[in-house]
Amino acid sequence: MSRFADPDHARAYAAARPMYPAALYTWLMTEVPGRDLAWDVGTGNGQVALDLAQHMAAVWATDTSAAQLAHAKTHPRVTYHQTDAGQSGLPDQSVDLVTVGQAIHWFDLEVFYPEVRRVAKPGALLAVWVYGVPRFVGPADALVQHLYHTVLEGYWDERRRLIDARLTTLHFPFPRLITPPELFLATDYTPATLVAYLDTWSAVRAYRAATGADPLAGFAQAFEETLGGAPALRGLAPLSILATRLLG
Repeated sequence: MSRFADPDHARAYAAARPMYPAALYTWLMTEVPGRDLAWDVGTGNGQVALDLAQHMAAVWATDTSAAQLAHAKTHPRVTYHQTDAGQSGLPDQSVDLVTVGQAIHWFDLEVFYPEVRRVAKPGALLAVWVYGVPRFVGPADALVQHLYHTVLEGYWDERRRLIDARLTTLHFPFPRLITPPELFLATDYTPATLVAYLDTWSAVRAYRAATGADPLAGFAQAFEETLGGAPALRGLAPLSILATRLLG
C-alpha cells in the first residue's frame, strides 16, 4: 500500500471521498452481538471509524499509511494505530465487530483472516464492503464510464478487479454468511467535487506518473456541459457487502 504514502493523495482522500449511508451503520448495529469494541481495518483517514464511534464504546482503527492517518479526525472513542492488516495489536477474543471499507483488495488475506479469527469474540461480526464507479442519469454517465474503462485502462492495479467483480471473486472462507441490505452511496456532484473525487483514483495518479499528462484535463467543463444548467448531478454507487458471524 505504498501508493498511499503520498501526503497529497492522502489529503485528497480526506477531502473528497464519498460518505457511506447511515443505513449501513444502522444495519451493522442490528447484526453485531455487542458494542464494546470495533476494529476498523484499512481505516485510511478514519471515515468508517468515526461513524462507528457513534454506536460503539470504542473503535480501534488501523492502517499501514502514516500519511492517511495524519489526516484522520480525532474522536474520544477512536484510537488510531499504524500497522498492517495482519497485526492488529488487539488481545484474543476482544472484538465485537470487524469492518473493512473499500480496502480489502489491498490486504494480504493469508495473514488478515487468521488475525480476524484470533481477535473476534464468539459470534462477532465481520463486514467487508466496496463500491464501484458512480452511475449517473444521462450523458454524464458515458463521460465517467469512458474515463474509467477507456482512458484509464491499463493503469488500474490488478487488485481493482475485486471491486469490479463486486467481491464475487474474493476469497472469503467463512460459512456463516449474512444477507446484507441493498445500499448505495448517493452523492450530489458538482463539476469541482466530481473532479476532486476522481483525483483520488489510483489510476489517475498512475496515468500522470507514466505519461506526464492529466487524464482529468477538461473533465470539469465536459461534465458541466452534461448538467443542462443544473448545479449538480446525483451519482449512485452500489455497495457490495460480504458479512459473516465468526466462531472466535
